[in-house]
Amino acid sequence: MNQYFVNLEGVAVLGINDEAAIPEIHIELERQVVGCPTCGVVARVQDRSAVRLVDLSMAGRKIALVWNKRRFICLEPACQQGTWTEVDHRIAAPRLSLTDRAARWATYQVGNQGRDVKGVAKDLGCEWHTVNDAVLAYGEALIDDPSRFRDVASLGLDEHLMVREGKRRHKNFVTAMVDVDKGQLLDIVPDRKGEEPKAWLRAMGPVWCTNVTAGTIDLSATYKSVFDEVLPHATLVADPFHLVKLANAKVDECRRRVQNETLGHRGRKSDPLYRIRRLLLLGKKRLDELGREKIMGYLAAGDPRGELQMTWHAAQSIPELYEVDDYELAEEFIDELIRDMAEPTYPLEVRSLGKTLKRWRTEIIAWHKRRITNGPTESMNNLAKRVKRVAFGFRSFRNYRIRALLYAGKPNWDLLATITPR
Repeated sequence: MNQYFVNLEGVAVLGINDEAAIPEIHIELERQVVGCPTCGVVARVQDRSAVRLVDLSMAGRKIALVWNKRRFICLEPACQQGTWTEVDHRIAAPRLSLTDRAARWATYQVGNQGRDVKGVAKDLGCEWHTVNDAVLAYGEALIDDPSRFRDVASLGLDEHLMVREGKRRHKNFVTAMVDVDKGQLLDIVPDRKGEEPKAWLRAMGPVWCTNVTAGTIDLSATYKSVFDEVLPHATLVADPFHLVKLANAKVDECRRRVQNETLGHRGRKSDPLYRIRRLLLLGKKRLDELGREKIMGYLAAGDPRGELQMTWHAAQSIPELYEVDDYELAEEFIDELIRDMAEPTYPLEVRSLGKTLKRWRTEIIAWHKRRITNGPTESMNNLAKRVKRVAFGFRSFRNYRIRALLYAGKPNWDLLATITPR
């Protein structure tokens, strides 16, 4: 009977209560001499308590395990140990209401398969908190495995929203630390300020930081300061997507400004510039002949000073920068753009874009050396957001961090059978 139901050496099955709503298997540890953990004197059994644990289903039926745990007391008068309860991690971890095998199964289902805690709890016939506590305990031990952080050469940083809280819907952001080469979420730290990422990197140690030879970020001065201060040796790359996005934003800003200056109101569907607002954001290579004719025609009708046309041509030069294969030619290209965009006769949006190019020149050109982008970081953000959608949101940073890392952090799931929760 012991071999069939429990299969643990030194664990005796006392009986089965099949009349309960959920069948109960009663067990206890076989008797053995126990010494005081403080003084070593042989302890005496003071009493027993029945601890009910949720177990895995058996033959399609939900099962509960009732562990008759002994409470010991030290007989040495001078010892301050007091009483303690026996512990056996093979049966269940302390302070958890799931058996060890049920807790590992639940952790895999929630972490690896991306299931919601409520659905797993329903399968086991228990409460949401019962499963969530187990996932946090086993999951935290799994994601803290040191081998998960080895051989990181390219690091990406990016922020995303975790939760809106309070009456004013205050936004709480977090920062994702990503191994860009492997597409692996390394960790999530609170806030989008630079102090938390800096502290995380310093905690990894100087040897680990030295191995990071490249980094990629969006056009964030905060994250740039992280690399400048903690990883000054790393080649920092400004993400091409965000630079092109900024150029398109300047086109849209110019279109709205010219619209108001010429017509005195926001864009309407009959206005020339409003009718080409989407075409202006397409790259030249994506425009067919009809699209180009439509743009030039409506620009002639709604852009009397040619400001929007100049801004559009300036924005189109940004993707062309990334088509240059040679590093030195790319340097000449961006220097020419910076000089041209500084021309006082150009629209303010073009001059603003030129200032950004000048400020981020080194990081923009660095792409031609390392050819890495922040795409994998954005991908990890999407996976973390998927976890948030499945859970219908998080309010606890610890819960969110563990769940996101279990799903997107690529932990070694083979270790799940061997780890011991804290």
